[in-house]
Amino acid sequence: MEQNPQSVQEQYFVDVNTRLKDIEEKQRLLKDRLLLVGKSLIEDRDSMFSELQEIKKMNLKISADSLKMQDFLKRVADQLAETARKEEVLMIQRQVDLFMTSHGKK
Repeated sequence: MEQNPQSVQEQYFVDVNTRLKDIEEKQRLLKDRLLLVGKSLIEDRDSMFSELQEIKKMNLKISADSLKMQDFLKRVADQLAETARKEEVLMIQRQVDLFMTSHGKK
């Protein structure tokens, strides 16, 4: 049951060819997977970059709005400091009433 040397060589080359095809198929699959992963990473990077740009725009807008609001509140506080309070007006009104009453003009 001894095989002839040519048959052994043929079987060896068939095995080598089969292994080579298997390795080539695995390599092709790995290449496809790598391309998909790379594509996915690029899409994620682009998406994150867009989101980051949007966040930066919103941050700048919020900062500008905050500065406007601070300026507005400062102006309101300055105006309030210059206006008379209700108690002050009532006190002056009483003094005027007293003055008018004491001079008999009421």
